[in-house]
Amino acid sequence: MTIYTGRGDDGQTDLRNMTRVSKTSARIEAYGTVDELNALIGTIRPTGYDDVDEQLRTVQNHLHVVQADFANPDPDDDDPAVRAEHVETIEGWIDAYDEELEPLTSFILPTGSEHGAALHHARTVCRRAERRAVALASEEQINEQAVQYLNRLSDGLFTFGRVVNKRDGEPEDSPQY
Repeated sequence: MTIYTGRGDDGQTDLRNMTRVSKTSARIEAYGTVDELNALIGTIRPTGYDDVDEQLRTVQNHLHVVQADFANPDPDDDDPAVRAEHVETIEGWIDAYDEELEPLTSFILPTGSEHGAALHHARTVCRRAERRAVALASEEQINEQAVQYLNRLSDGLFTFGRVVNKRDGEPEDSPQY
């Protein structure tokens, strides 16, 4: 089996139900940005922290579910879909890490160690994916849990960045106004 098919040479691609759409459609923008986020997270692992690495591995699998969810305009009950438990998993990780971190008293600059700064970068790509998902939702019906997941994941990636920076001994810098 060859990786190339030539089916996309005309600027169209197939959704899960084999509907052909433009590669610039809101649906493709949404799941394409989620794919970009997933690849970016792949460049961050391993961080050197087993707990964070295992959570990022789980996130990458969740993001495949988000992509499948967005790629399917007519899902059946047994199709991959983001569910409340995906969101709750992220919330549990955030709550656990909050115990390890000092409370925030101001905004912080997205910087730090190599992995900490990369997690802050991933957060910004996650926010873009969320914006693309919201744009899609304004045009077509989608699973609202997927949008909520991306929102919560951006908070999770921010928290992961803070935790990694703390463990790496990197201070948090606040912006100067």
